[in-house]
Amino acid sequence: MSMRLAILCPGQGGQNPAMFDMARSDANGAAFLARCGLERWLDAPLAEVLADPQRLYANRYAQPLIVASQLAAWHAIADELAAIAGAPAVVAGYSVGELSAYAVAGVFDAAGAVGIAARRAALMDQARQQAPAMLREQGLMSVGGIAGAAACAVLQRHGAYAAIDTGEDTLIAGGATGSLRAAAEELAAMGARIGDLPVGLASHTPLMQAAAMPFDEVLEQAACAAPALTLLAGVTGQAIDDAAQARSLLVRQLTETIQWAACMDACVERGVTVALELGACPALSRMLRARHPQIECRSLSDFRSFAGVLAWLRRQAD
Repeated sequence: MSMRLAILCPGQGGQNPAMFDMARSDANGAAFLARCGLERWLDAPLAEVLADPQRLYANRYAQPLIVASQLAAWHAIADELAAIAGAPAVVAGYSVGELSAYAVAGVFDAAGAVGIAARRAALMDQARQQAPAMLREQGLMSVGGIAGAAACAVLQRHGAYAAIDTGEDTLIAGGATGSLRAAAEELAAMGARIGDLPVGLASHTPLMQAAAMPFDEVLEQAACAAPALTLLAGVTGQAIDDAAQARSLLVRQLTETIQWAACMDACVERGVTVALELGACPALSRMLRARHPQIECRSLSDFRSFAGVLAWLRRQAD
């Protein structure tokens, strides 16, 4: 088998107190955690944050935690993975996971990406705080079992938005909590499945517009290179060509719908046969397996050790 590997980097929702355990057990992963400055951005000991459910899911902590854990895992497996499969054929990130994907693809320094995640989180929190009072309570919810166009029409009627397109009959909606509740009631009456997500921001919607220009300034100050690997942009599902485009697309994803279904389809178009999700839960691997069952998909959370991850990848390469 000639393996063509996709590396997938998930977003918020899968944080848990054990999310750094595997990385800490590996010398390369632990070394990355020691130098990335995570606790400086958390402004608290990591152990305290991981033990506190409120902080674990709060945006200001969640974004740097997610990026640091994914990149620590990447550092743990990257060298041996290259010997097994060569360079990944595709790298893609979902929501804040796109920062991790940028670092895996060489656009950003990996340690620097953790700081960018912390600044991104702070700017998004500020955008929410600066919104009119009726828009400050925000969130995301999953919608399934109804055609995307019909769901979007309902969301629009209630002042909510499609934040992430995940398939023909599934999406993630974002908006003010009142708008989401009203839309959820109508959608449920139409037979849709509704679920609240543990994210307190209307990410990837126009409600984050106030964060866009300041985040662009953050990225302008960061060292940024053209992708060394095929890197998919969340808002287009297409490969990113250069550093300037990389910055622009990363800013756009604050306020525009993430086209994750298109990213999954792009994996097939580029001949991906195996996908590994660098996350603490298997959300992306489940979605990809459901949409394209011919791709062998696993998440780090499916394994007890990096040795198990690498053994599985060796089997796929045989």
